Amino acid sequence: MSTSGKRGMLGLALVIPSFLILFVVVILPILYAVRESLIDQNSGEFGLGNYIRLFTDPAMRKNITYTLNVTIVSTLLSLLISYSMAVYLRFSTSWMARWINRLYFVPMFVPGVIATYGLITLYGNHGWMVRLLLLLGIDSFPKIIYDYNGLVLANLWFNIPFATMLLSSALAAVPNSVIESARDAGANIWQLFFRFILPLSYKTMWVAITFIFMGIIGSFTAPFLIGANSPQVLGVAMQQVFSNYQETHTSSAMAVFMFLLCSVMGYFYIRTMGKDADV
Repeated sequence: MSTSGKRGMLGLALVIPSFLILFVVVILPILYAVRESLIDQNSGEFGLGNYIRLFTDPAMRKNITYTLNVTIVSTLLSLLISYSMAVYLRFSTSWMARWINRLYFVPMFVPGVIATYGLITLYGNHGWMVRLLLLLGIDSFPKIIYDYNGLVLANLWFNIPFATMLLSSALAAVPNSVIESARDAGANIWQLFFRFILPLSYKTMWVAITFIFMGIIGSFTAPFLIGANSPQVLGVAMQQVFSNYQETHTSSAMAVFMFLLCSVMGYFYIRTMGKDADV
């Protein structure tokens, strides 16, 4: 056997274990979930009945709409805040920027259960904020926990540090010479952002959007602990359908639907990256 053939066999031997792990851990469960989602719960026949139920049952429709609403709003707010923070940290030399740069990633090291419990003790009906306002003579506090607002707040806590870290690394690669040359040419702050900063960092922005979207739409801990009883996000609703109602095939259809939503987001990400590679 030639040297190139031996190298090819060696490379194949190194790849096969990783592929087998991927096949067993990822591909097989997906195929099994697709198969289960096509089996009718009552008759046992193959069909699209479980998927039809997702869009015809009023409760299921509310859960889907609620999930998409929470996901899209949380993703946009996380991106807006993290991008603004990353730009501020990149171009500011103030003492506040230095302290924020040291502390903004701390929430990434706080476990999700602990962070959710902290939100409950801070913003709950008998939490610290309510007690503080009572001491100040204010006896009304808006409902945050166990509501839509609580989920959005939790999603911001979990995703802003990660997105800021990604975007900060992208903005750090923007040469100062480009910004200084644009300023010397008379570009204002908006022209600097839309013509230089955004084009040089939008690739990383898509990475942040993709991971934020998939992380939020598949989240379970925070929605389970501080989410409303109805409607529910799909992760919690799927667990309820599987555990409480023992409807395995319906829950599989919900899982496949969530996978398809994430795949759509991944498609746009890969398409954007592919266009850049062709250029």
